[in-house]
Amino acid sequence: MSDEFPRAGFWRRFASLVYDTLAIIAFAMLSVVLYLFAVQGLISIDVISLNGAEDVSALIQNSIILSSIRTCLLVVVSLSFFAYFWTKSGQTIGMRAWRLKVQTLDGNLISWRQSVIRSVSALLGMGNLIVLCDFKNHKALQDYISKTEVITLTKEENKRIYRELD
Repeated sequence: MSDEFPRAGFWRRFASLVYDTLAIIAFAMLSVVLYLFAVQGLISIDVISLNGAEDVSALIQNSIILSSIRTCLLVVVSLSFFAYFWTKSGQTIGMRAWRLKVQTLDGNLISWRQSVIRSVSALLGMGNLIVLCDFKNHKALQDYISKTEVITLTKEENKRIYRELD
C-alpha cells in the first residue's frame, strides 16, 4: 500500500468512471461508424450482399456473425482504452480529472495483463461497490483480483504525472 497517498473512496472512483464512460462512448461511436463503412465497402465490392436488409445497419443487426464482430470490436475498444492509459501513466482521462491513479501494490505502473484482468473483473464498474463495505482497505473487487490499488493524488503530484507524459 502507498504510504504517501491514501486509497481512493467510492464516490471519487464513481465520478471518474462517469467521465471515462463518456470518453468510451465517443470511441465506441467512432468505431461503429468505421465498422459500418467497412461493411459498406465489402458490400460495394460484392464480397457480401444486403440479403434483403434495408441498409447496412439492418444487415449487421440481422447477422449473427456481423453483430458478434461489432460486439467484439466494442469490447476491444473499451479494454484498450483502459489498458493504454493505465499502463502509460496509471490514469485514464476521468482519473486524471479526479486525481486518481491505479498502480501495483508496490507503487509501479500496472502491466497490460493486470489491466485486462482489472477491466474484466470490474464487472462494468459494479466491482467498485465493494469499496463501500471495505472500510479498512478501500479496495474494489478489481483491485483484489488484479493485485492493484487506486490512490488519491495531491494536486501537485497529479500535475507532475501529467507533465511527465510530454
